[in-house]
Amino acid sequence: MRPQRSIKERARRKRSEVIDLDITSLLDILVIVLVFLLKSYDNTGIIFNFAKEISLPKSESHTVSEKGVVIQATEDKVWLDDKLIFDRSQNEKSFDQEGRRLIPLFNELVQKKAMAQRIEKEVKGGKPFSGMANLIVDKEVGYTFLRKLMYTTAEAGYQQYKFVVLGENQ
Repeated sequence: MRPQRSIKERARRKRSEVIDLDITSLLDILVIVLVFLLKSYDNTGIIFNFAKEISLPKSESHTVSEKGVVIQATEDKVWLDDKLIFDRSQNEKSFDQEGRRLIPLFNELVQKKAMAQRIEKEVKGGKPFSGMANLIVDKEVGYTFLRKLMYTTAEAGYQQYKFVVLGENQ
């Protein structure tokens, strides 16, 4: 028969044993979390300055806009990269003869495109002209005026559009 040990002796014996800990599964989880975080990280850093008169529509889309020109519009005003280029109250005759193209916006967009293409050629490693237009349009703007904005932008050589809207939680 074995002599009974006291509780203290049993506790000492258990503490002195080396415990092997397998962390392989923990490392797998950490790698998966790291990959997930890297995939969901957004590094575009695009910041838009909104005109006070614009109230944006709501959206559930979560894609981030890309670098390009920023066109902001209300029914009466149009801004291009924070510069007011059209005010209906000051100039009614800003459309071409067919009434489809907004002339001040077209002229400014063509200048910006030419400058971007010149920089692309002259600067080593310069980014190519993206043809991207980020449209920030007031939710009260009618479809007819929006179509004119898009037509003017397309005629100036900007073939890609991104509409900037507020998310549901903003």
